[in-house]
Amino acid sequence: MSNATGWFLGHLRRGGSFLVVGGLGFLVDAAVYNALVFWGGHGPLFALPLVGKIIAIAVASVVTYFGSRLWTFRDRAGSQTLRSFLVFALINVVAILLQLGCLGVSRYVLHLDSPLADNVSGTLIGQAVATVFRYFAYGRFVFKDDRQGAEEAIAEIS
Repeated sequence: MSNATGWFLGHLRRGGSFLVVGGLGFLVDAAVYNALVFWGGHGPLFALPLVGKIIAIAVASVVTYFGSRLWTFRDRAGSQTLRSFLVFALINVVAILLQLGCLGVSRYVLHLDSPLADNVSGTLIGQAVATVFRYFAYGRFVFKDDRQGAEEAIAEIS
């Protein structure tokens, strides 16, 4: 098998499991957000949708961390350190800002505040943007492949 084919198949497998984990995180995010903001019409955080989204993403991030660590990047999970967890948290702060940006534009620029508008902008679009960012950032900075880094360093020397 060529290096390009192996690379592609590796990303296809890892990307598929990442999407399953992300799908679970998406469901958790949507459920928590809708409960906080729209429960019974106007939930306890209806007037503070960005706070509701931060809480929802934080809960979903715990789910996706363990899914990523135990399944998607299981071959790289042995070298987890406090540093890698802190980098994970930082990446999720950036991802939260991406999602909040999508929700904020919908709520405060377009003045859309229905459950449908919030779920499309903050959960669907925001989550899609944040998921692409997380996939590449997790693989590069959190769940590093030490063997790949060593192979690249050897190739540069040769």
